[in-house]
Amino acid sequence: MAAANGTLATVAFVTISEQDNTGTDETGEKRMLEVSRDEIKKTVNDSDRGLARTGRQIIIFLHLYIWEPICTGVRFLHLLGIFVPVILTVPAIWVGRRRPDRDNERTGTLWWYSFLVKSMEWAGPAFIKLGQWAASRSDIFPNEMCEIMAKLHADAPAHSLHATRRIIQAAFNGRDFSEIFEEFDPKPLGVGAIAQVYRAKLKPDLAVPSDIDVAETEADLHHKVRKNVETILKSTPKRVPSSYVAVKVLHPGVERTVRRDLRIMGFFASVLNAIPTIEWLSLPDEVEQFGEMMRLQLDLRIEAANLTRFRKNFKDRTTAWFPFPYSEFSTRNVLVEEFANGIPLADFIANGGGVFQQDIASEGLDAFLRMLLLDNFIHADLHPGNIMVRFYESEKPSLRLHRRNEKPYAGQQSDDATETVLSRLRPFRDNKDLWEAELAKIDREGFRPQLIFIDTGLVTELNGTNRRNFLDLFRAVAEFDGYKAGHLMCERCRQPDAVLDEEVFALKMQHLVLDVKSKTLALGNVKIGDILQNVLSMVRQHHVRMEGDFVNVVISILLLEGIGRSLNPDIDLLSSSLPILRQLGAQSGKDMVRQGDFSMLMVWVGLETRRFMQASIEDVERCVKYDLLSPNV
Repeated sequence: MAAANGTLATVAFVTISEQDNTGTDETGEKRMLEVSRDEIKKTVNDSDRGLARTGRQIIIFLHLYIWEPICTGVRFLHLLGIFVPVILTVPAIWVGRRRPDRDNERTGTLWWYSFLVKSMEWAGPAFIKLGQWAASRSDIFPNEMCEIMAKLHADAPAHSLHATRRIIQAAFNGRDFSEIFEEFDPKPLGVGAIAQVYRAKLKPDLAVPSDIDVAETEADLHHKVRKNVETILKSTPKRVPSSYVAVKVLHPGVERTVRRDLRIMGFFASVLNAIPTIEWLSLPDEVEQFGEMMRLQLDLRIEAANLTRFRKNFKDRTTAWFPFPYSEFSTRNVLVEEFANGIPLADFIANGGGVFQQDIASEGLDAFLRMLLLDNFIHADLHPGNIMVRFYESEKPSLRLHRRNEKPYAGQQSDDATETVLSRLRPFRDNKDLWEAELAKIDREGFRPQLIFIDTGLVTELNGTNRRNFLDLFRAVAEFDGYKAGHLMCERCRQPDAVLDEEVFALKMQHLVLDVKSKTLALGNVKIGDILQNVLSMVRQHHVRMEGDFVNVVISILLLEGIGRSLNPDIDLLSSSLPILRQLGAQSGKDMVRQGDFSMLMVWVGLETRRFMQASIEDVERCVKYDLLSPNV
């Protein structure tokens, strides 16, 4: 479990993450964070005696009570120079005409929001991340403020290549830089608020030739038949890892800067919380929650552990996939993972997905619903920039019933083929007609799309209490009892005493749910995103403080449905959930029925009936088109 430098290796974080949360209010993320923070606490070693122990105690005292307060004070003065103009210009929010197309906000308010965002960019990584986090909390902040905050980008300068080489060599136990990589692009692929990413190619003795962490084991006949059926119906791409890696390196000193900024944020949150009109926001709690989010991103072993867990969850699933993490070489400051060789989903949203439009939209929603309903382990940063699309030839079903000794797939040829397909698309990013024509050619050649999810530093995992609350709320909505759902939200929110007009809120929820019920014969016309947006607006208006994990799930659904509808306007989130509900029913249906809970059964049967009535021959046509009915004997 221990790495060469005495700290825990990534495999230990994987073990901690996978511990059972049943009967506890803990999550894997919380446990990993506690271990990570304990590692860097300055303490006196038990083996120290005499003068050595006394000297160590003096050094720790000077650091904690002299040096850190001085540095935090200097940082405070720096931030004061940045944010005093923002405070002085607050009266601008009452100036200007109202914009009906911008949530009826005044022009002065919109200008002030933009000025605040620019100041956050100047303030550094913690405030950039704070703005990005605030953009997801439309249950607290106005919609227009959230939209402007969402455009906040990291304008951090790249740290030097010398610092990168030093940090990477430490991760490889002092191995010379030239002995680690065959190729290393000195120009970062991207520079974020906390880290920067490089593209490189490991030396052959360090590279991994195949997906060894999810390699197939001896399978029984049932498993093989099921896999062949899923391959036929889903057109599963061959999984071949890239021969290149992405190397993520934390900025030197970023942990210290973030730690000091969080102290300053906590101080001001406590001051603002004393104002009677905004105490319902509970700003100190929000800063604490934001601080946990920041600290999770300051230890890259946690991101590597998340990747490992995602890959295990999706091992037997269809086209959505996650890069392979080189856990042996990943440390607190460095993450080495398979390079996601693809085109950002944002390009497909801008230019359209052509013949693959429906496949890409449905696979993205399918992956998210499986994370939410089956795994309780959800990627918490699913924006189009973190979803890549690449193309592989479809895997053929096999009738072999016995394993044969076969050489592992080399991967280089398929990897080159993938890059060839992508290189054909990239020149047409600004020409929609040529883009769609090239996609049609790729389709005729038998290539299929594969979604690759990256940047897994943040995940949402509901603890035992929140999971029960989620299922209770789901049951109330499934039974179309919006009144009960509204009261549940008020009773189990973070500050029940701060809720305004609980009865009115419950009645609004009932009206919203009944409106959905009236459209159940045409669910394709129901936009889940619009419904959730209305709920968040009501939550903000009535001061119903939801748990951050709940809001993360809601925001993820909003993002994913928005992405899905931009690719396929007819996307139906409820219909997409049908295969997952089938599996969830098979896993836990007996226990739920035994407890008298028929809500999941009602939703499942209703959707199955609707699916049967809308049955078509699309799947059969696809199998014929791609020659998937001819098994590879």
